[in-house]
Amino acid sequence: MTPPLPAIFLGPPIAHRALHDRAAGRPENSRAAISAAVAAGYGIEIDLQLSADGRAMVFHDYDLKRLTAETGPVRQRSAADLGRIALTDSGGEGIPTLDEVLAIVAGRVPLLVEIKDQDGAMGDNVGALERAAAAALQGYDGPVAVMSFNPHSVAAFAALMPDVPRGLTTSAYDPADWPLPGPVCDRLRDIPDLDRVGASFISHEAGDLLRPRVQDLRAGGLPVLCWTIRSEEQDRAVRILADNVTFEGYAAKAPT
Repeated sequence: MTPPLPAIFLGPPIAHRALHDRAAGRPENSRAAISAAVAAGYGIEIDLQLSADGRAMVFHDYDLKRLTAETGPVRQRSAADLGRIALTDSGGEGIPTLDEVLAIVAGRVPLLVEIKDQDGAMGDNVGALERAAAAALQGYDGPVAVMSFNPHSVAAFAALMPDVPRGLTTSAYDPADWPLPGPVCDRLRDIPDLDRVGASFISHEAGDLLRPRVQDLRAGGLPVLCWTIRSEEQDRAVRILADNVTFEGYAAKAPT
């Protein structure tokens, strides 16, 4: 049984990596950005990486260097160590755990959780981060959905929490943009794993929404979210092709 995506995910726009603005002291995936998104009534998209001691950390990159003054893989640091590493331009705020973010959101807005690929090549060497995410989400009763670019990750999470809506993050998979073998890009581009993983939605690359496969799925009733919209003009243009937007850098408005 595929759990449906709750209708609220097709309502308020979804703030990409929360409502971040480094100039305002709110780096991406930070507590401040998450609190700001909740206050504005937006949905929230966050990213998960794994700590050395098996905790789900809310952080986009595999390495610390872009978003902190530290370097090296996130996966080589404990959750406690990561919590002490300040996010750049945050005023000293450390990297949060998923548990901490869930406590901030507290079911007040929809939460879209992306599990970052841990295999390195969209393969089946997954499981630890999915278990960590499921452990944090046990008992959370707010609107939440989980997604990943890696279908194996979505399948692993589904086995752990079959009642939580899950989806595939999808893309044009241009080999120039992806450090993946061409055959892997070709396969994933066709979105062949929807039924296998029990996906109830996709979140597709905005510039590729006209792809016939995507629009055929939408015409068949599958909700299509999209990433990442960065202007009101782009927002208006994609609304006829997608059911909701993941946005950053402007004040998105709910469709009328």
